[in-house]
Amino acid sequence: MRLYGHQIARGPTGAVTPSPGSSTGTSLPCSSAATPPRSAANHRTARSALLAGVKSGTASVAEVFGRSGEELVKKTRIAQVLRAVPGYGPARVAALMAVSGVAQKRRVGGLTKQQRERLLQALAG
Repeated sequence: MRLYGHQIARGPTGAVTPSPGSSTGTSLPCSSAATPPRSAANHRTARSALLAGVKSGTASVAEVFGRSGEELVKKTRIAQVLRAVPGYGPARVAALMAVSGVAQKRRVGGLTKQQRERLLQALAG
């Protein structure tokens, strides 16, 4: 089996081991690929805290939209933010986004000023 350009084999316990004649002494190539999961976990935790703030009422949707310059907020989906608002489930969020002219897959960073205003007006009304 080939993985990352290196020949590897499974040992008797099922662990990945270098196959005979392999040029590396490790089972997998050493790279920076090990760090993104930690970073991704930190992003998920921070996004979860952001959405929990919306859910508890300590942060409003307008405040989240105001922070759209931050990388974490910019990459958060609008539907996630709206579903965090108490009383808004998937159906109500879908209807709100359709009325406001915002696609389901849109992220906070991709909203236009007009779309933000329409969403906030629809939430207020």
